[in-house]
Amino acid sequence: MMAPAAPPLARVEGAALAYRGRPALRGVELVLSRGTTLALLGPNGAGKTSLIRLLAGRLKPDAGSVRVLGGDPHADRAVRERIGFVPQEIALYPRLTVSENLDVFARLAGLPRGERRRAVEAVTGRCALDSVRRQVVATLSGGYQRRVNIAASLLAAPDLILLDEPTQGVDLEARAAIHAVLAKLRADGAGLVLSTHDFSEAERLADRVAIVADGRIRREGALAELMRPLNEAPPEHEAVLEGAPDAAAVAALRRTGFSPHGTDPRFWRADHGAAGGLDGAALLAALRAEGVPATEIRVRRPGLETLYRDALAPDRGAAA
Repeated sequence: MMAPAAPPLARVEGAALAYRGRPALRGVELVLSRGTTLALLGPNGAGKTSLIRLLAGRLKPDAGSVRVLGGDPHADRAVRERIGFVPQEIALYPRLTVSENLDVFARLAGLPRGERRRAVEAVTGRCALDSVRRQVVATLSGGYQRRVNIAASLLAAPDLILLDEPTQGVDLEARAAIHAVLAKLRADGAGLVLSTHDFSEAERLADRVAIVADGRIRREGALAELMRPLNEAPPEHEAVLEGAPDAAAVAALRRTGFSPHGTDPRFWRADHGAAGGLDGAALLAALRAEGVPATEIRVRRPGLETLYRDALAPDRGAAA
């Protein structure tokens, strides 16, 4: 006889939320298991932070339900104590040392005196902060401050850890250190929800991905399964121009299947073989022949960013 499936760590059912009459979340459904990292992707204002705050118990849904460990995180303090919340802003005391900060947060978490010191030592080691534990937080780099921010959320050994843009504004070395901390937390059995704009970060850390737009989850599932159709897809082409194209060059680019990529007018992208099946050299020659000031064609395998753009395609079409 098979053992019953373990209950989910967190479940969101039909969650809706509005601010001053403006919808932020519209009937969101989500399930998270232990030992899983879920990456939330979406444009600014999509509802990612609102969803994280619902899971943290900081907000109550207007409709639907949010359950963590079977309880309501908004109504039940004991449930909230099992949740670690790492906001996008650095929420530390800048004039205190790392150890002093962590001791303050251990007190705020309600840890008994005998446990506080052990908890501070444990998270200091886990987040690789031993070398800076006596330094004043204001003197630390942004990367170290982010790690202290994460460490403060781990003092009560939470089961669910929520992180809103945890690597924003840090260098590559600090990003790698933070990624190592998050990977270890997942390996130890915690569930993580990570809001990020960094596709490479999501691909590296996440088991599951949810793409959010206009308060709805447009696509959600195991990252490997979502990416499987792209493994056999034609390559993407990115055209790099000398400068902003004129109207004739724009028309030629669009006829060939290119669309603007980002805010820099020099970069254009064609997805899923839209560039006529030509290889990079032939495509470069064809564009130049039509007066497009192209200097380079970059060919790459479709990745998570492609999946993201496809999920938001209705928005892109509506905006065109």
